[in-house]
Amino acid sequence: MAATPSAALASSAAADAESTVAEAEAAAEAMVESWNIVQNATKSPEHNTLAKAIVAAGLTQTLSAPGPFTLFAPTDQAFAAVPPMTNYLMNPVNKPALAQVLTYHVVPGKITAEDLYAKIEAGGGKATLTTVEGQTLTFTEVQGNIKVDGTQGSTGYVTQPDVDQSNGVIHVVNGLLLPELKPVKPEPVAAAPAEAAAPATEAAPASADAPAAAS
Repeated sequence: MAATPSAALASSAAADAESTVAEAEAAAEAMVESWNIVQNATKSPEHNTLAKAIVAAGLTQTLSAPGPFTLFAPTDQAFAAVPPMTNYLMNPVNKPALAQVLTYHVVPGKITAEDLYAKIEAGGGKATLTTVEGQTLTFTEVQGNIKVDGTQGSTGYVTQPDVDQSNGVIHVVNGLLLPELKPVKPEPVAAAPAEAAAPATEAAPASADAPAAAS
């Protein structure tokens, strides 16, 4: 199995405050409360990569279900800030890793920003929530804003909270959050016709182009 991109690639720098707020507002304004998470991710002008990733990971049906779910939705800018990781995840053979990352952004139940602030206060300045993926996200308050930390140095801020969905709530975030990726068997690629297939010894793994982890 090819190595995943290094942890350093997972941490995006803070985006320009004005543009970050503008994109979050644009996303929220495009969403319809009576629609579900998948429908609204598809409609949002700032979540094109997320919408494609949901389909590529095979999570359309899951995130269209009644839930409720809380989705910390990374913007296109968040994905663009870490191109090696994004390219790795969007490679079809790395579908299991993509599903891990996306479900790491989802928490069961409907959890509002008010709930998050309350949990942070009750936890003495820090709160953790277990995601659908199984690992936890950590929440703190920084100058009145909710900061979300994943693993591998990944982090982001909630730039637009409480965008209601028919099956839960979306909080727009400006960073891609990463779990500790579990060893998974890459998705097999479609076999070529026998007469056209290259010898197995000559075939390079489809995921070999993923950036190597830092030593």
